[in-house]
Amino acid sequence: MSASRPIRFVFRGHTVELANDQPTRSVLQWLREDARACGSKEGCAEGDCGACTVLVAELDRDVPEPSQAVRSAGLALRPVNACIRFLPTLDGKALLTVEDLSAAGGLHPAQRALVDTHGSQCGFCTPGFAVSLAACHERHAQAGTRPTRAELADTLSGNLCRCTGYRPILDAGERMLDTPGPRLPLDGLADRLQALQSDAPISEPGRFHAPHSLAALAGLCEAKPDARLLAGATDIGLWVTKQLRELGELIYLGDVAELRRITQADGRLRIGAAVTLEDGWAELAQLWPSLAEMGRRFAGPPVRHAGTLVGNLANGSPIGDTAPVLIALGATLSLRRGDATRELPLQDFYLDYMKNQLARGEFIEAVSVPLPDPGWAVQAHKLSKRFDCDISSVSAGLALRLHGDRVAEARLAFGGLAGIVKRAASAEAAMVGQPWTEATLRAAQQALSADFQPLSDLRASAGYRRQAAASLLERLWLTTRPTNPLPMAAIRVFS
Repeated sequence: MSASRPIRFVFRGHTVELANDQPTRSVLQWLREDARACGSKEGCAEGDCGACTVLVAELDRDVPEPSQAVRSAGLALRPVNACIRFLPTLDGKALLTVEDLSAAGGLHPAQRALVDTHGSQCGFCTPGFAVSLAACHERHAQAGTRPTRAELADTLSGNLCRCTGYRPILDAGERMLDTPGPRLPLDGLADRLQALQSDAPISEPGRFHAPHSLAALAGLCEAKPDARLLAGATDIGLWVTKQLRELGELIYLGDVAELRRITQADGRLRIGAAVTLEDGWAELAQLWPSLAEMGRRFAGPPVRHAGTLVGNLANGSPIGDTAPVLIALGATLSLRRGDATRELPLQDFYLDYMKNQLARGEFIEAVSVPLPDPGWAVQAHKLSKRFDCDISSVSAGLALRLHGDRVAEARLAFGGLAGIVKRAASAEAAMVGQPWTEATLRAAQQALSADFQPLSDLRASAGYRRQAAASLLERLWLTTRPTNPLPMAAIRVFS
């Protein structure tokens, strides 16, 4: 790694250079306190409300396909939460805020549509909505398409409004593509980013490292086993903003090119450790369409465009939404320490609450799953108090393979029922080899009590969790039973 150097990124048409002496300082703090760009607001300081939404742009060529980033003018843009984005992660990128949506000083079509439809009342949340809508506008203007009202609602699920109500805001989203005005001022931005490409990787001894290669990352992790790995900061960022914790030395994964790839080979889909949750889950849903709804309800777009799928697995939360689904799919983790690698089934990775199988100096390089087998039925379910952008009370990944009218194989993984996400071994045993009848379903539901003894907390009582898990198994049976199975639409709330 190189000697320490300043953080360099493009802002308002200029290259900003900042000392990397506070690596956990947020982008929002810098914007409001130093740059005096106060359009971006702090509402929750945890990535839930979206009032601080900004756009981060990279060179298009640096973001491998497939990706859900907005591609335009040689750039790949993503809406993210400035409140939990650490400043050094902007190195080599460009930052756009609500003040930058129109180069000529007028209003961007998204802003004009918000005015015309009365989409703002107190105005605190409006900058975040404007940025999210502007990103949506750029995507559809570039592609020559139009979002549906439902797609707009999903786009804005990471932006919270407490007083205006969402009808006029969604009206603005529908109107903005018919509203005259400029698109995002992106001309020349790719050239400015190109000028930063020769910068050496950041390495601030004892503070922050951002390697650009997998080999460099492996060497750092082996040499600094006590350093903390940082990806999207959608969890770690809250340790700073809410718990005021000192994080110690950080190693950032987001600039390691090899970890940003999604590939298919040898019958498996492989998702690198720096692939965003938005990109990784979109690829899963492309292969297993039944996973699409879970992806839409998993946080909001600014969180999904920052956080990583593998980071959610590594976090090990018992209510994490990725682990149950990927365990049901038969996922395997690729673990690396130095030059040595090993493969480990995801279901064996978790040992106890927030404890896993990682050795010192070892990190997750990627997660892989077998490509779809038409003999398997796969479902993902998320139960939470709020439909959008909420933490699960219970989540489940359910996979079933029938041979005739009998259960040949079953993988039933649940979150929220124990200290870790794990398979329901007793329920599976009650099903496998049995005819897939209501009697077998009832036996499996009864067996869940041997698999899990859930706790009561603020999100749900133990009784609710037990009943909910049994009900999710019933959904599986209703839609896969050999006789008169229900269509999936029959078990969805908004179908």
